[in-house]
Amino acid sequence: MSEDNPILDDIGSEIYALAAKIFPICRSITGDGVRQTLRELGAHIDLDIHEVATGTQVLDWTVPREWNIRDAWIKNARGDKVVDFKQSNLHVMSYSVPVHQSLTLAQLKKHIHTLPDQPDLIPYRTSYYVENWAFCMPHRKFEALCDETYEICIDSSLTNGHLTYGEYFHKGETEAEFLLSAHICHPSLANDNCSGVALLTHLAKRMLGRKTRYSYRFVFAPGTIGAITWLARNEARTHQIKHGLVVSMVGDNGGPTFKMSRRGDTEIDRAMVQSLAHSGLSPTIEEFSPYGYDERQYCSPGFNLPVAMLSRSKFGAVPEYHTSADNLDFIQAGALAESYRLIGDTIDTIEGNGTFLNTHPRGEPQLGRRGLYRAIGGDKDAVVANMAMLWILNQSDGTNSLLDIAERANLPFSIIRRTAQRLSDHGLLKPV
Repeated sequence: MSEDNPILDDIGSEIYALAAKIFPICRSITGDGVRQTLRELGAHIDLDIHEVATGTQVLDWTVPREWNIRDAWIKNARGDKVVDFKQSNLHVMSYSVPVHQSLTLAQLKKHIHTLPDQPDLIPYRTSYYVENWAFCMPHRKFEALCDETYEICIDSSLTNGHLTYGEYFHKGETEAEFLLSAHICHPSLANDNCSGVALLTHLAKRMLGRKTRYSYRFVFAPGTIGAITWLARNEARTHQIKHGLVVSMVGDNGGPTFKMSRRGDTEIDRAMVQSLAHSGLSPTIEEFSPYGYDERQYCSPGFNLPVAMLSRSKFGAVPEYHTSADNLDFIQAGALAESYRLIGDTIDTIEGNGTFLNTHPRGEPQLGRRGLYRAIGGDKDAVVANMAMLWILNQSDGTNSLLDIAERANLPFSIIRRTAQRLSDHGLLKPV
């Protein structure tokens, strides 16, 4: 899946363009915003759309009522809109119940969220499972409100409907699956998670027509309740998931940050750490914790799936997180391309990993007469290539995988895999 730099430049721009296309849509854990977003993704990949009715029991949860919103505003005594949902969908707390009434400033203040430490930004707030309503606005504008009567309106609905999620499946040579998951419930937040949704869409798009060992399942679902719903509906086949990655906040220039699976020593953990170690970036590797994105659902003890999580900046650790500053200026095509490359390199590692047996294990086979041993001199590439051959031949006793060898030799997996292929072509290795 890894591609050369000109193509990576293009893919970064393509991912950014799709993130920009879905950015204005008002999404929540249910509703037409999710459906509209999935339709946009469906223009790129053959997406299966699933609708799960309100009231459906999904593990320990119940699918909630469906929420949709058409408009919302706060008008001052002169009829001017001091808050307008049409200017930013972050202005309304997600899942706010419908309301239309006149309030004093003192009454209104009880229903307004701001960020006093970031006075020019709009916060993102939700109230999914407790019926409530509220507006969100910059603290500076909040402080400027006059002591008068305000007309407020939230034209929303909470009705029996459906929870919606999308799936794309790429069939590989085996039934073993690689799960890639992105949450699709946030409104106009570019990094969290238009970036992850757009990246996985283009990754899925490039799977088309490719021959892979593993099957790849892409899940675009609302956070928490969506992943739980997917698990409830697919519990009987979760044993087929051999690798998994949750992708979020992959468009900014921070990190990268990699959170390992609950098991901590799975092949996806090791493959991603290997990719990061040779990425030229400055990654942070974190142990698993039961707080974060949907990796905590896939890694819950009843499933304990080998699912890790990749982001750039860590969630909640940057000032833009869950604010109006998480806009299209916060994400960059170059960062998206780097994130795409990291995931692609990891997929290449998973796909290319295998265990081999040295066919001439007594002493080193003579590489020079086979045209394999390159004159070293001052050629750094020759040094690496020669060391890769020596490590592979020494460790290929039928018990060490290529990933084992790459880790021990501290060499990029791509070099180990390419070198192993050359040795195999010359009859010095055979697969176990």
